Amino acid sequence: MELDSYEYGLDCEEAVVVPVLDTRKQAVEDAIGTPQRSVNGSIVDDVVRAGFELIYNANSYECGRCESSGGWCGSWRHNNMHGGVSFTCFCDNGRIAEDQRCGTADIIESTSCFLSLCLLIVVLLLNFKYGFLPCKPKIKPRIESFLQKNGNQHAKRYTYADVKRMTKSFAVKLGQGGFGAVYKGSLSNGCQVAVKMLKDTEGDGEEFMNEVASISRTSHVNVVTIFGFCLEGSKRALIYEYMPNGSLERYGFSNNMDNGNTLSWDKLFDIAVGIARGLEYLHRGCNTRIVHFDIKPHNILLDRDFCPRISNFGLAKLCLNKESAISIGGARGTIGYIAPEVFSKQFGTVSSKSDVYSYGMMVLEMVGARDKNINADSEASSQYFPQWIYEHLDDYCISASKINGETTELVRKMIVVGLWCIQVIPTDRPTMTRVVEMLEGSTCNLELPPKVLLS
Repeated sequence: MELDSYEYGLDCEEAVVVPVLDTRKQAVEDAIGTPQRSVNGSIVDDVVRAGFELIYNANSYECGRCESSGGWCGSWRHNNMHGGVSFTCFCDNGRIAEDQRCGTADIIESTSCFLSLCLLIVVLLLNFKYGFLPCKPKIKPRIESFLQKNGNQHAKRYTYADVKRMTKSFAVKLGQGGFGAVYKGSLSNGCQVAVKMLKDTEGDGEEFMNEVASISRTSHVNVVTIFGFCLEGSKRALIYEYMPNGSLERYGFSNNMDNGNTLSWDKLFDIAVGIARGLEYLHRGCNTRIVHFDIKPHNILLDRDFCPRISNFGLAKLCLNKESAISIGGARGTIGYIAPEVFSKQFGTVSSKSDVYSYGMMVLEMVGARDKNINADSEASSQYFPQWIYEHLDDYCISASKINGETTELVRKMIVVGLWCIQVIPTDRPTMTRVVEMLEGSTCNLELPPKVLLS
């Protein structure tokens, strides 16, 4: 390596003073005699050949970094007015690394850091997707604690591998909603099931716990049955009984009429009665009273015989049997079916009567969507339907039933009960027990509710 002798203080005229070994010390003193005298060349040669100690105090940290990068430790003298000597690192290319490293090592170390960072990102992404690392989400301990507290009240627990096996790796998709997707599957005994995969893994897990806690406590012909659940890492699933006829939404609405999905008035009436019985059971028949808070056609499933089953308990609230008012953290439900008191306390307290309101809106929607005589050009399409049907009840019943007396009575029952259920003040609404009585009783004593300002 070529270095500038002037720049690095290697000028041959520099005087160097070194300590002489003890074995040659006496010979030098005899030759010199006094400290002021010079030493001739032969004596200096003898001293140098005999050897002398040279100690270099280099910074061990800096020197280690230099040598690990493929360089050599050294020093150089400053050419300024102050002079002085500094540590430096000599590299193959003759340059001095200012950070005590040769350039190649910096590239290697930077590349190593980059690759390590990429590997860490890949590991975190894989863990987020498959949950194979031992770390647990913050909400999982709370859910686990809830499941342990409820003991045998909840359904069977399955692993994520079990869920993939029963759905054949999610081969058949039944539907998609805001909660996630539903897939068709089958248990080991051949029983067909619907597997709901919850996509929302954030929050405190309230909806997941609500469904497991609520539906595990029920046993009624008009409430869907849960077979199990899965909680593994970020994966959450609910395994329900399979409903081959899908949801009520597929059948009761005019936009599906062309697909042959129309239900007769008799069948719609039976469905309305079945839903009323299911809600009566949730409000009064369970050991723990349950308010659903999201009654709508999408959450009413139909089995092979079109028997309705109430499903989707993600927004449900569990209450004590004698408790009337319910405390909620904010409006919950679906626009169009939410009771006024859920939006504002000025209408009254939130209670099971909130489900009654949602039920009434759903029944009136079933009636309005079923009648083919009401189309986009009719008067009803430009007016709030509950208000229009209140004013045209008799004419509508006759038109819808085609002068069939028995059907007219069924249609009239559904409309009058629906209007009672959507009263603005909760105390003016009937209980679900009373709703069942009105539907199963005679229309002779079934009066219209007071007309209120509907909007």
